[in-house]
Amino acid sequence: MTRQLLIRLFTALAVSMAGLLALPAQAQEEAADVLIKRLSVEVLDSIKADPTLRSGDVSRIIALVDSKLMPNMNFKRMTASAVGPTWRQVTPEQQKRLQEEFKILLVRTYAGAVAQANDLSFTVKPLRAATDDKEVVVRTEVKGRGDPIQLDYRLERTPGEGAGWKIYNLNVMGVWLVETYRSQFAQEISVKGIDGLIEKLADRNKNNAKKS
Repeated sequence: MTRQLLIRLFTALAVSMAGLLALPAQAQEEAADVLIKRLSVEVLDSIKADPTLRSGDVSRIIALVDSKLMPNMNFKRMTASAVGPTWRQVTPEQQKRLQEEFKILLVRTYAGAVAQANDLSFTVKPLRAATDDKEVVVRTEVKGRGDPIQLDYRLERTPGEGAGWKIYNLNVMGVWLVETYRSQFAQEISVKGIDGLIEKLADRNKNNAKKS
């Protein structure tokens, strides 16, 4: 895979996940595909209008993700799925550290990709789901300068306070994000255990921070 294609994939991932920003109360009644389409358009316009976001300012991206994106993701489920069966043996403190480092890893990816997001557009494909489904897959197509990129979302409907659709996995051109990290994490866990995985992620994030 060429560096240019990799950047385009990360760009599509970054902007599309950013499309799940700021969920207003009335959006809880919207279908998942309508929600993603509306918010993606709004956020894409915001990115085009904000030079600091387009430049990949790390502090701005971290603040944006912490305040807007993370409340609309089931990040614990994402991390647990990426870690796999070993998650059941992980202490609460280790779970906290894993979620923190995994989040930073993704945020750093966004920071390096958002700068190229100003020439992208989205098409949301028709949603095949029943009205009472608790989980759905929303399929979208991201168009830029090159060939269209297929990007799929897995979302779940959460009840109670803060109810609404939350994302817990992404598929970029046939590759599910959580499953990709699961294979990497499993290899590290088998060699150095959970603490070794946490240390590996922390070191990777530190190195990425030095480059930004």
